[in-house]
Amino acid sequence: MKKALISIILFIIVIAVVIFGIFQNKKKNDELTKVTLAEVAHSIFYAPQYVAISKGYFEEEGINLEVVLTPGADAVMAAVLSGDVQIGFSGTEATIYVYNGGEKDYPMTFAGLTQKDGAFLVSREKIDNFTLEDLKGKTVVGGRKGGMPEMTFEWALRQNGIDPKNDLTIDTSVEFAAMQGAFIGGTGDFVTLFEPNATAIEKEGLGYVVAYVGTLGGKVPYTAYNARKSYIEENPDIIKGFTKAIDKGLKFVLENDPETIANTIVEFFPDTSINDLTTMVNRYKENEAWKSSIVINEDEWKHIQEIMIASEELDDYVDYQKLIYDEYFEEFK
Repeated sequence: MKKALISIILFIIVIAVVIFGIFQNKKKNDELTKVTLAEVAHSIFYAPQYVAISKGYFEEEGINLEVVLTPGADAVMAAVLSGDVQIGFSGTEATIYVYNGGEKDYPMTFAGLTQKDGAFLVSREKIDNFTLEDLKGKTVVGGRKGGMPEMTFEWALRQNGIDPKNDLTIDTSVEFAAMQGAFIGGTGDFVTLFEPNATAIEKEGLGYVVAYVGTLGGKVPYTAYNARKSYIEENPDIIKGFTKAIDKGLKFVLENDPETIANTIVEFFPDTSINDLTTMVNRYKENEAWKSSIVINEDEWKHIQEIMIASEELDDYVDYQKLIYDEYFEEFK
């Protein structure tokens, strides 16, 4: 009888602690400002962002962040412009397209995350000592026309003496999210894929990673955070807090080894083993895919537009001050 009573009391205590914890978490979340982020893709390429979430850096800045997967930079822009989300995460080229389209309350980029292309070139056949010459006469599934993955791939080819229009075929008919499936289904001799997709293809024995496109394309403000001008003007504290959280995430990946990073973000990739995740993180880390801070400088901004002009997606340069919100850059240099 006494043991039964003790068990009941312990059970009640446990329930009370759980309820108290739920109440405290709800109270904490109620005190935070809800911000919804449209994420262009879910990839290990964005590890610093997931670190910032996992380590509670957004909560430290008073932000309750919700991340919504929104495949494609055009879809991210649509979500930002409609007000469905407050912040977009995509290639910086998307803000240029919107600005040139005449939108008055256009999105501005206020923080960078990645500084190189995130794609790995995957071959259907095993190729020892691969060079870009091996692409001649082949078909590459390269991503949406006018998107950052496709344009930086073309740029890398040109920089290495390969004509993207005449020396090979780049299939731009496949949407970014469908590229892995298209390749598995038999489309193309090569495909450009972010992690974890590139490693997944290798593990299934369906392809081989032969090069990192980021090494070939140079440094650019590849993926960055943007918000409408009006939102930035009306919510400077949110923008600054968000920026600080992301910068802390960047510092964490800069200062820690791949295994530590992998263990920090594993909750976002539950179907990937720690060993594989560590390998993927290491691929990006050793190739310096991530920025050292959120700052986007004018040379990077010019280079992204050089790539767009070379791809015939842009006629004239857009001024840095028009689309880059640099109010807080000095603090993070």
